[in-house]
Amino acid sequence: MLESTDLLFLNESGDMKMEVFDRIRTGKDYLAVVGLGYVGLPIAVAFAEKVKTVGFDVNHDKVDLYKQGIDPTREIGEERLQNSSLEFTTDPTRLIEAKVIIVAVPTPVNGDNTPNLTPVTDASHIVGQNLSSGSIVVFESTVYPGVTEEICVPILEQESGLVCGTDFKVGYSPERINPADKVHRLENIKKIVAGMDEETVENLAAIYALIIQAGIYKAPSIKVAEAAKLVENAQRDINIAFMNELAIVFDRMEINTYDVIKAMNTKWNTLRFYPGLVGGHCIGVDPYYFIYQAQRLGYHSQIIAAGRKINDSMACFVAENIIKKMIQADKNVKKSIIYILGVTYKEDCPDLRNSKSVEVCKHLAAYGIKVRVVDPVVDKAEFNKKFGAEIVDIKDIHNADCLVFLVAHQQFRDLQPADLERMFKAKKIRSKHVLIDIKSIFEQKAIEERGYFYWSL
Repeated sequence: MLESTDLLFLNESGDMKMEVFDRIRTGKDYLAVVGLGYVGLPIAVAFAEKVKTVGFDVNHDKVDLYKQGIDPTREIGEERLQNSSLEFTTDPTRLIEAKVIIVAVPTPVNGDNTPNLTPVTDASHIVGQNLSSGSIVVFESTVYPGVTEEICVPILEQESGLVCGTDFKVGYSPERINPADKVHRLENIKKIVAGMDEETVENLAAIYALIIQAGIYKAPSIKVAEAAKLVENAQRDINIAFMNELAIVFDRMEINTYDVIKAMNTKWNTLRFYPGLVGGHCIGVDPYYFIYQAQRLGYHSQIIAAGRKINDSMACFVAENIIKKMIQADKNVKKSIIYILGVTYKEDCPDLRNSKSVEVCKHLAAYGIKVRVVDPVVDKAEFNKKFGAEIVDIKDIHNADCLVFLVAHQQFRDLQPADLERMFKAKKIRSKHVLIDIKSIFEQKAIEERGYFYWSL
């Protein structure tokens, strides 16, 4: 039986109350964020500007950097981080002080592309061990429909000894942050919230409204909210796969795909998707969660699985075309100096997770080709630790036979033709500079007029 001090969800008449929200808003209780990466850190910092907030992560090195005001994610910026009142900790018992606990840990895939739920189940064990009665646990991690209620809730109950629905409540609010996007930020992206009952939804809607300016959408169930996150990324994945398939075929037709897209986009209802390497923690991963659950239910995904197959093949396609174009330019590929410019999964973001640019490097290495890597935003120490290779500074590029631009970092976009000229070797008879431009940073005609051998998707 609940003690009177634990009756946070019902008033004397049994009607719904907003007491959890009120206690957070007035500073009587903490809000906690578990997992302080590209998603969790911005959420925690934003809430800390409104209410008492504790940010928990198991990574001591990461937390130490945050305490020093250093933001390796580049999502917050060091000035805002240094001025934040967010209380960083690696002590899980601090979660006992929180009446709202937001779980924002990554959910990757295994080597066979099945969901790896270990981070979210580990987080559930930690939260359950430090869960106080009357709390709301809300998951933001991307999962397939059913994970919150069928996998996480039993762990919370087992570890805490509490009963979900009586002693604590659960909700789900899919993260929608787009790392390195300076336009679509946490506060101006509409927030989906869902809860196990109407009261939980109302509390969560009010709590998230403290930091979200774009508005709150109340999903009818937790499973709907879980599915919405998968679908929005699967949709993008399919559309990019369509453009990648076009790029493969247009390459055989000797047509520039970007020229086709520019012409096509003169119509108002085109979707403005482009070919490219699809990696990262969302678009390259989330569709597999959908595919997995569909297969468990006896349905073999066709469209989504086909899109994944195409996008997963693009790193190999790019690597083979680098070799092909160098041979066509009369280069001795194995003896050539090749620079790969950009190895993170997207522009101006230091995140290396599921980077297809790294896969391009691995495919080239399989042919015995040594490449030199340039990336102005990646964490050099992390890259060296993961791949045993050093990052070359852009100013140290010289005597190149081939420049391969895989990621459109702003520093690369700012390069002028004269800058490229300094990076290449002096021209030799029957030899051309090879410029591979996956994101069409440069204008093909202008580059070819300078005598370069140019190729893009």
